[in-house]
Amino acid sequence: MSLKKYFWFTNIVILVAIAGILIFGSYLLFILVYIAAFLMLLGRTFLTRGQVRVKLWLFITFGVILVCQIVMAWQLLLIPVVADGGRAPIDPSLSTYWPRRIICTFALLVPLVISRYIVVGKYAQFYLPSIKEAGTIGFAEIKSAAAKALFFAEKAGRTKESLSTDNIREIIEDFPRHDSFNYVNEGTLTENYFIKAEASMADLNLYIVVSHTGSAASDIISVFTNKNYNHASLSFDRELETAVSYNGGNNVYPPGMNPEMFADLNRKGDASILVYSLSCSVEQKTQVLRLIRDVNESGSAYNMLGLMTKRSYRPNIMFCSQFVYRMLELAGLAYFKKADGRVRPTDFIELDYRRALKFEYEVGF
Repeated sequence: MSLKKYFWFTNIVILVAIAGILIFGSYLLFILVYIAAFLMLLGRTFLTRGQVRVKLWLFITFGVILVCQIVMAWQLLLIPVVADGGRAPIDPSLSTYWPRRIICTFALLVPLVISRYIVVGKYAQFYLPSIKEAGTIGFAEIKSAAAKALFFAEKAGRTKESLSTDNIREIIEDFPRHDSFNYVNEGTLTENYFIKAEASMADLNLYIVVSHTGSAASDIISVFTNKNYNHASLSFDRELETAVSYNGGNNVYPPGMNPEMFADLNRKGDASILVYSLSCSVEQKTQVLRLIRDVNESGSAYNMLGLMTKRSYRPNIMFCSQFVYRMLELAGLAYFKKADGRVRPTDFIELDYRRALKFEYEVGF
């Protein structure tokens, strides 16, 4: 089969699948279609001439997207069953029934767009130049091409390490504890926590903590962000005894707003913490504490789906940097402007153009 016919055939199959899966697709059918699209895209990438390293990077990218698609389908198309702790198909009577199906259907388009842009639309730049073309290539072009090749090689190496079998297994085993539409966490901050936080009011600073935890989630997130530090926390005291954020709970608490257990990081050889102070008033610090108490009493959940969609479906469903930014924003302490769903942990440092933060110290493990 020629490359052109193969492209035509796969596009027809994909369009039919998209139309059918939106209306009739069950959880299992969505998974099967995701896997079928993944295999076809691998075939398309293989048939296109190009650098082996670029193809390897694309293979890994499609694999990561497949894992994300399966996670999304699990979260959106199956809902928890309180009676036996399992999950059941979503009820069509729910108001979010069709929005959930539409999100899962559009998730199918993500790898197709990447394939279209890189493999089909841009595949000519992967070709080796002809003899005539080679004669017109200057040193700058050669240097640029070498730099790109080096970038892809390093990216592929980091991605391979991040997407290790152990990391993938740890993420998959943690899926059932998460819910991006319902609160699963409530009251994990004890009254002792609030007593400690209130005792710190004389210190007119809030402390922003940006960390590399060395966890499986942190490693996988780094594949997409190209950042080493992928977690953010907020603390009322410099010693971080009142540090709080949105996290997975370390299998101690449900995913959502929880105290940070930085002591556990000493088990990760490459973990590190950066601590910054942000000047504030007593009133602003009190307001942040009041907001945290409200979330603790109302309930929360970790916004796993929001890592991809960049939005929350209920007020207290957030991810770490989203939570820290929202607390600062509501207290009038935000020093840069950005939609909270798009804030990354490193933004607190990189977007501090007015030098609102003061570096306090770094902890390595």
